[in-house]
Amino acid sequence: MDDAVNGGECDRPPAGVARKIVSVARLIDIARRERAAGRSIVQCHGCFDIVHPGHVRYLEFARRQGDLLIVSLTGDAEISKGAERPYIPQELRAENLAALEFVDYVTIDANPTAETLLDTLRPDVYVKGREYEHSTDPGFLRERQIVEAYGGRVIFSSGEVIFSSSQLIEALPRSAAIDAYRLKLLCRRHAIDRSPLLDVLSRFRNLRVIVVGDVILDRYVFCDAIDVASESPMMSLAQIDEQSYVGGAAIVARHAAALGARVLLLGAVAEDDASDRVRNVLKREGVETHLLICRPKLVEKTRFLVDDSKVLKVETADQVPLDSLAERKCALILEQQAALADAIIFCDFGYGMITAGLMSRVLEGLRRRVRTIAADVSGTRGNLLNFRCADLLCPTERELRSTLHDFEQGLSSVAWNLLNQTRARHLFVTLEKRGLVAFDRRSQDPSSPEWSARLRSEHIPSFADRIVDRLGCGDAMLSAATLALAAGAPLIHAAYLGNAAAALEIARLGNIPIDVAGLRDWISHRPELRKEARAEDAARGIAFVGTT
Repeated sequence: MDDAVNGGECDRPPAGVARKIVSVARLIDIARRERAAGRSIVQCHGCFDIVHPGHVRYLEFARRQGDLLIVSLTGDAEISKGAERPYIPQELRAENLAALEFVDYVTIDANPTAETLLDTLRPDVYVKGREYEHSTDPGFLRERQIVEAYGGRVIFSSGEVIFSSSQLIEALPRSAAIDAYRLKLLCRRHAIDRSPLLDVLSRFRNLRVIVVGDVILDRYVFCDAIDVASESPMMSLAQIDEQSYVGGAAIVARHAAALGARVLLLGAVAEDDASDRVRNVLKREGVETHLLICRPKLVEKTRFLVDDSKVLKVETADQVPLDSLAERKCALILEQQAALADAIIFCDFGYGMITAGLMSRVLEGLRRRVRTIAADVSGTRGNLLNFRCADLLCPTERELRSTLHDFEQGLSSVAWNLLNQTRARHLFVTLEKRGLVAFDRRSQDPSSPEWSARLRSEHIPSFADRIVDRLGCGDAMLSAATLALAAGAPLIHAAYLGNAAAALEIARLGNIPIDVAGLRDWISHRPELRKEARAEDAARGIAFVGTT
């Protein structure tokens, strides 16, 4: 069978179905041969996430308009209908369509619209649903212009039975089996397997990483709930124990060191016992430090817990921005260290270590000298817009929307606006229990028209089997993903490893570094990375679009 666009090596559908699923290159040859034989060609294009009766009648109508029906479907990375869409992976969507007797050929289009394919295939008839008849969508208008320019016809028909795939999907309960299939296909499509992931982990040891940001001491006060207090309707707690964790930018540095990198932490502390505790922990874990004494006291966050539930958080912290002398000193340190750095991670927790002035001083020079620059904010105090031309930004969806004051548009549109304003290269948006979405530009050349085109995206579901404590998950993800990019891993491999580190962190209480041995062991037990899983799937009758 011909290679399906972006298809990975995986189990095959039945032979009759597999024959119909072809690459764009093969489809061009087929169209040329059929046209030479005097046969007319009809093309339909869409997502076809769930093939319903409306689709069937629409495609039946299209087949009657010519001699050969070609259906092109939008690849997973090009669909912008929501963070977890498409519901059905592209390989299975192609198989569903190819199984229809009246569909002659199916191809997966690697572009967001059918414009390029239409211009290449030049079908005699292009059939779209009736909802496009008066549409002003720019993508469809360009498609229509292309077809009519070479003398083709555009016909509108949606069949007689109207359904909405989006509404059907919204009504469906979440399926763990579907999520597992989607993840398995994602891994195969992007060649995510044990060997390349373990190879990336082995390259962490040679990396030199600088982490810049606010240092925080996270205190956990463990309590027993006694009763409701007599003086007012409030909970009465008895303190049982207390534990402190070195957090903020320091936990990002600790993760990176535990994963094998050589790390320098540049942060701000005070002359107090808490700062001394931070220094001792970092020294013990092999993190080199350059800590500026420019705060009246170290930032502390105290969380009160009953069993494993957090009932109250108290911050002892002031926002103390670096003054001009401290900014100059930080800039000098970064300039001196940049020549040896493989990656720099900026962590803005909003307490003053990351300032617009510091970023304007250093980013342009660092961009020329450092291979990988990543950044993240925590909460609403930080500002993602300060990190211009970064390689990777890693906000939560809430932080992303708060930065741009946009709570209405779809996630893909908000992501595009952030990358457009910051000129950053890549974006990972975390969705809490729903995992993350990796956004990528179509071209990293600012002079290319595709630099500002619609983003590619891939959704990776959460790997967490159990949720104990969400504190530090984003920091673990940021560290692992940045190290992966600095080690030369493809973007989706970096997203996978970052997602894995977050899953390990969320299963433990408190800010505890993820080490390379734990991540390696986790990878060795993942079912989607097992090559023998293909044989098991075949035995259960599960088929995937593949290659020969």
